[in-house]
Amino acid sequence: MRALRKKELEKKGLKSRALDRKERVGQEQAMAFLEVRNLELNVGGFKLHDIRLRVEEGDYVAVIGPSGSGKSLLLETIIGFYSPKAGRIFLEGCDITAFTPDKRQISIVYQDHVLFPHMTVFENIAYALQKKVKDKARIKAEVERIASLLEISPLLFRRPKTLSGGEKQRTALARGLVVRPKLLLLDEPFSALDVRTKERLRAILKNAIREYSTTVLHVTHDFDDLWALADRVLVIRNGKVMQEGEPEAVFKRPSPNFVAEFLGTNLLKGRVRNREGNFTVLELEEKSLAQASKPELEMESEAKSSLLFYSADSGKPGEVVSLSIRPEDIILAEKALESSARNMLKGKVKVLTKKEHLVSVSLKLESGNKSDLSAISKAAQASPGFKAPACPDSKVSEYSDSKASGIELKAVITPTACELLGLERGKEVYAIFKAANVKIIR
Repeated sequence: MRALRKKELEKKGLKSRALDRKERVGQEQAMAFLEVRNLELNVGGFKLHDIRLRVEEGDYVAVIGPSGSGKSLLLETIIGFYSPKAGRIFLEGCDITAFTPDKRQISIVYQDHVLFPHMTVFENIAYALQKKVKDKARIKAEVERIASLLEISPLLFRRPKTLSGGEKQRTALARGLVVRPKLLLLDEPFSALDVRTKERLRAILKNAIREYSTTVLHVTHDFDDLWALADRVLVIRNGKVMQEGEPEAVFKRPSPNFVAEFLGTNLLKGRVRNREGNFTVLELEEKSLAQASKPELEMESEAKSSLLFYSADSGKPGEVVSLSIRPEDIILAEKALESSARNMLKGKVKVLTKKEHLVSVSLKLESGNKSDLSAISKAAQASPGFKAPACPDSKVSEYSDSKASGIELKAVITPTACELLGLERGKEVYAIFKAANVKIIR
């Protein structure tokens, strides 16, 4: 998506440092398209604390975090509804901190769309544009263009009370985009819509954003918005930025504790045991990082229940690290499978939770399951650097009566897969995942 927006910007002769990160090598001090510096604000119990943000031209940034974390307040401060107690806001190199909202060339679209009930769809869309453009022919052309992009052309002479929720939201988006803002702010615009309407609107919005080459900050609680639209993500908690980066990087390697928990990542803590060829072998004790009461993992001399995990990331023997494993990267099976995946652990189903079109499966792993050499494919055994796992016996079945460890792992599967596996509380299954999906976080 970023590459497509870059082409549009280049057609207009605009330079976008954001869309080609290499262009910014050695230019770390160059000002970003939108730059928020050390923002401080306290409004009715909602706070922003030392917010620092750089958004490059053409970026689509998803802003996520728990309710009450200050996401909406950040947008409303950027547009000028609130004056910060401290800090500065720059747009295209210009300090807009003291500007009134109408002088900032920023549009905002809320969840409740706020349309004028006495105006037609055409009049609602044209309302702000009429303050900038006096040529009626141009106004008509601009309104019809954005209406076509957002697929609401047949609705132009209807009033808001006759529209569906999705149609109202597209009208609000059209009103925000038709003025060609430098920055578009979206505050949970799809949250009140049904799943099918959301999917359709994401596709429509994506196309419109590309056509208008718009830079976007989008507050959302729906991770599907993030994956479908964003090329960067900002995680906020209690008015503070906890982590930012590309979605894949943030979800695969979340900051320990809050971010990992908020994103639903399996976060475990262990110690690097050794290297086996191209893999790092990690030994985990019973408590995950999220459950541990102490910041450091204490390795006692006496034997403890432990599991071995394999990671493709590098690690130094003895190093204490956190491990991140996305639930969607875990495959569940009734039996040990022949696979190139280095991690194959037996566990018992603890909790099954239906989440929209998926099922979340919480497993309690068995401490005896350290590896299953018999299930690793011949191709994997023949790979460079392969070394047999350090187990008393290579057959997992020998460990079927071992005690359950305190380590839990979550996976997500489809309802169909759940039914085919016959999953229920207490059922034994295998969790299978590749070493490449075990990310080491320091």
